[in-house]
Amino acid sequence: MEKESKIWKFKNTILLFFSIMLIAIFIDTPFIKNIIYSIGKLGFLGVFLTGIFFVSTFTFVPASIVLFFLAREFNPFIIAIIAGLGAVFGDYLIFRFLKDKIFKELKPVFEKFRGSYLLQLLTTPYFAWFKPVLGAIIIASPFPDEIGIGLMGLSKLKNWQFLLISFILNSVGILIIITFAKLA
Repeated sequence: MEKESKIWKFKNTILLFFSIMLIAIFIDTPFIKNIIYSIGKLGFLGVFLTGIFFVSTFTFVPASIVLFFLAREFNPFIIAIIAGLGAVFGDYLIFRFLKDKIFKELKPVFEKFRGSYLLQLLTTPYFAWFKPVLGAIIIASPFPDEIGIGLMGLSKLKNWQFLLISFILNSVGILIIITFAKLA
């Protein structure tokens, strides 16, 4: 009974890893490819939904492909704004899930490493700015948003600050992708 309660104590973390494994297994199937293609046919609603998928490690490439093709039909700035709003929604869901569930579950694990010199250095006021800046750089890059969101979740960012940063960075990233689509 005690072993079962220890495993269930990390249920959100286990579910997160399980869902990532499922996505990795099924992402390259024709069924999923047809779903992604159908989303592009929904117009601006499809653009918004694609923005939601733009932020995940496993859906970034298909979402970028959908945005690439939508750039031929719609104004690139409108696509960047609408998909950027979708990306903010997706990032916020990940942010809240990580902050409210995963970080609370893993907090005892991280507290065991509190004595680490590197961890102590990164939590000093001199480096307090480092986590959100590194998180923003990761969100702006082609690296997975989850890592950047995690770093921002560990910092003391307010929700509105996170939403604004996420919108700007994702919209710019989307605009860059669709600009390349227009040039191709």
